[in-house]
This record gives sequence, structure tokens and C-alpha cells, in this order.
Amino acid sequence: MDHRRPGPLVTVPSTALFTDQYELTMLRAALRAGTAHRRSVFEVFTRRLPEGRRYGVVAGTGRVLDAVTNFRFEPEMLDFLDRNEVVDGPTLDWLADYRFRGTVRGYPEGEVYFPGSPILQVEGTFAECVVLETVVLSILNHDSAVAAAASRMAVAAADRPLMEMGARRTHELSAVAAARAAYVGGFSTTSNLAAGYRYGIPTVGTSAHAFTLLHDTERHAFTAQVDSLGRGTTLLVDTYDVAEAVRTAVEVAGPELGAVRIDSGDLLMVAHQVRRQLDELGAQETRIVVTSDLDEYAIASLAAAPVDAYGVGTQLVTGSGHPTCSMVYKLVARAEGEGPDAPMRPVAKKSLGGKLSVAGVKWAARPTDPEGYAEAEVIGTGEVPAELADRRLGVELVRNGEPVGRESLDAARERHVRARAGLPLSATQLSRGEPVLPTRYLTPTA
Repeated sequence: MDHRRPGPLVTVPSTALFTDQYELTMLRAALRAGTAHRRSVFEVFTRRLPEGRRYGVVAGTGRVLDAVTNFRFEPEMLDFLDRNEVVDGPTLDWLADYRFRGTVRGYPEGEVYFPGSPILQVEGTFAECVVLETVVLSILNHDSAVAAAASRMAVAAADRPLMEMGARRTHELSAVAAARAAYVGGFSTTSNLAAGYRYGIPTVGTSAHAFTLLHDTERHAFTAQVDSLGRGTTLLVDTYDVAEAVRTAVEVAGPELGAVRIDSGDLLMVAHQVRRQLDELGAQETRIVVTSDLDEYAIASLAAAPVDAYGVGTQLVTGSGHPTCSMVYKLVARAEGEGPDAPMRPVAKKSLGGKLSVAGVKWAARPTDPEGYAEAEVIGTGEVPAELADRRLGVELVRNGEPVGRESLDAARERHVRARAGLPLSATQLSRGEPVLPTRYLTPTA
């Protein structure tokens, strides 16, 4: 059976109230002022990467397309807004017919990004674009943070597989999104069945310490598991004495035992001891899986250990210390009037404190050096220089309100591997550092 085959179509509920109230009060005021239907372009970007990170990872794009498609104000939602006097009658009437009919462009899922990268561009009327801000940022900030952590862990693990197992360390809905983002970033499986059902991610899982403690002896527990799941199962060997558990595991399952899991202790030392013991017992093909509060640094420290796979939970689903990417959604251009042919005007916030934005609708390109490695993130407005035309990063995701950029998770996962491989080698260093590519802005000359 192909475990990556997506399950049945899952009905996604309306995303319309995943919205901050000020989106709707701005809409209400703009409708009253007659400016709500001005053509506008919003961009999602981040002014900086999380401290010490050398690149970011775009994740959640597919979920954004779902959120935009399902952004519908149901009658009971409109009744809630009315009862609480969030909006007035004309605004309620407008929301009742809301459908996003604009255009969305952006970096494809799995691509890397840097400070200033126009990760997503949403174009339409001000009214139809502004209400999407909160849900778009909620998805991209969370998923991209998890994917970036996953990518760093995948680099540290090299060719050893990674299992996502953080569902019990975050909100139940965030857990599903985190499993998806982790798969984009390089994890191969998840323990989360909802993620497997919804997104077709391969799922794994065997037993916890409670299963061993349930039985009168460790041997009885191992026998029950092997009888149920077969000799290829993974037995948890650190409930009591590890050496005794390994000996018992091989006696019960034979040298065909699939794997043993270590969830505590000095993982480096214990892994070496267990590998030596397994080999002496004739179980040379039995793999060793380690878990226990791993992050990219712990995984890197086990590079020389005889470990075959890693299970990661808390640090992964919390972005390994950086649970958000600080992405923002800013108006960068708007029409000077209501008509479809009204000229567009670049606009930008000019407040103090490092929160400056660059006006204008942007393009991004990533030129390479003679060896094929990226050398800069070039961002500009106006015409794209001919030498950068084939290096542009943005793609069309939504056209006239209809998604056109849907793709499989495997496609996003493979794109990330290629994008990361195209960065300078220092991108994969886990030591703290500046973004591996400088951001260079090009603006049209007068």
C-alpha cells in the first residue's frame, strides 16, 4: 500500500472568522468612505530572519490556498457579527456575498526566503484583500517556522530518517499543520494520524512505556507487541534496564527484530552500547531509533553515533526556539481611484523603530555564481533586468479567485531539497550567523 496516497476529501470549515476584528472595522470604514474598492496589492515579507538563522523556508502555501477558497461568511457568522455590533448593515450585506476574486502570487512552497523576500502578494480590491491578512499570516508564520526547524534538523541528520512526533506538545490543530510543514522541511513520517488522513503523510508508531508497565514483565510486553505487530516492530528498551531489555528483545523477536528505541539517558553512550550488544547477539540488521527532546544540535551531536533514525517532538513543533517568522502583510500599492484603469501608486509605512517598508509591487530573483550557487536575493520594482528574467522566484497561485498553484506535498518537499542545495555551503552550518544571502534592492531609475 502506498502510504503517501491522500485519504478521502476532507471538508474544510469556513476560515472567515480566523480574522482580527480590526480587519472588519477597516472594511466598514472604507466602504463608508468609498475607498474599499480601490485596487490594492498587499505583500507578505519579513524584515529579518530569526536570530542566528541563515535562511527561511516557505511552508503553508497549500493551506493558504485552502483558507482563501473557504473564506466564506456563513449565516450564523453574520448573525454573530451583527449581534456584537462589529459591523453595520451595509458591511454585513457585503460580507454575505464575499468571495475572493483577485490574484495571488508568491514563492512556491518549499522555496527558501530571506529578509525582504516578497513571499506572497495578494492583489484585488482593498476590501477583498484586507480581510485575508490574519489567516494568511497565521498559516505562513506557523508553518514556515516549523519547516525551517525541520530543515535544520534534516541537515543535521544527513541521510537518516526523521519522524515527527510532537502532537502532544502543541494545540491539536497546530499539530496537524506542524506535521505537514515538517514533511515539507525534510521529515519522512509523522505519528499524527490526522495529518496522515488529511495530507497523505506516512504514519508510524508502536508503543510507549505505559504498554511495558501494563504487563507483569518486560518479556510479556515484548511478546505481546511482537505477536501483534510482527518481528519487524520497534521495541522500547529503556523502561527498566537497557541492556537486559535489549537481550530480552532479541530473545523474543530473534535477529529479525526491526528496531529498538531509546528515549532517555546519555543517547550517544547508550547508542554505542546497544549497537555493540545487538551485534553480539546476532541482530546486526536491527536498527536503533532515538527520541528524547531532540533538536538540531542534539541530532548533530549524534552524527558519529550508530543511530538509524530520530523522533522529534517539542522542539520541532515550536520552531526550535523560534515559533514564528515575524512575517507581516503590508499594503505596498493602491489605485488612485475606483476605476479598473486607475493608475497605481506605491505606498509604504514610514514609522520609526526599524519597521520601515519598501513601497511598490516587487519581483524577486536569485542569480547564481559560476559554480551554480545562489549569490544574492535581488528584489526590485518595475521592469526585471534581462539577465535576471530566468531567475525569478514568484509563481501564480490564484487567478481571478481560482487556485491555480496547487501541488503535492512531495513536490514542495523536493523543491526544498533543491533550493537548499543551491545555497552556499555555509547555509547548512548550525552555528549562529547572518543570512547566507544578502538582500539587494533594485529600484527603477527616473
